[in-house]
Amino acid sequence: MRERRVGTRSPEEKEFEQRVIDLRRVTRVTKGGKRLTFRATVLVGNGKGQLGFALGKGADVALSTAKAFRRARKNLIQVPIMNETIPFEVRAKSGAALVLIKPAPRGTGIKAGGPMRIVFELAGVPNVVGKILGTTKNKINIIRATLQAIEQLR
Repeated sequence: MRERRVGTRSPEEKEFEQRVIDLRRVTRVTKGGKRLTFRATVLVGNGKGQLGFALGKGADVALSTAKAFRRARKNLIQVPIMNETIPFEVRAKSGAALVLIKPAPRGTGIKAGGPMRIVFELAGVPNVVGKILGTTKNKINIIRATLQAIEQLR
């Protein structure tokens, strides 16, 4: 097994921008008391059409975000970008979160709220319109629905 020096990153890791979308303190009650862990929701993207999403759990904030970042880099999807936007209109649903993404003309920018905006910024889609039609409370389901919509664009 190769050892890796702490603090050094490979060239692929440097090109990906990482954003922590949600960080939660999770408590599990056991016979001996309460057990505290952290859950991190992370999105990674290179701004050129590649995007990854993952959850990471750990005893420390740094451990959970690092684990989520590694997993997100393994779950990369390709975002099809045509004429600086997406090819066609798509709806997708995950849980109670229903999202609609539509192509937009050049110069429109990203017209989407909440976690959808972060997804399109990291993916590098310059012009798109996104609407959250279902629940707005659960960020994870909104991101999952947005990624399902992006996968339907193939």
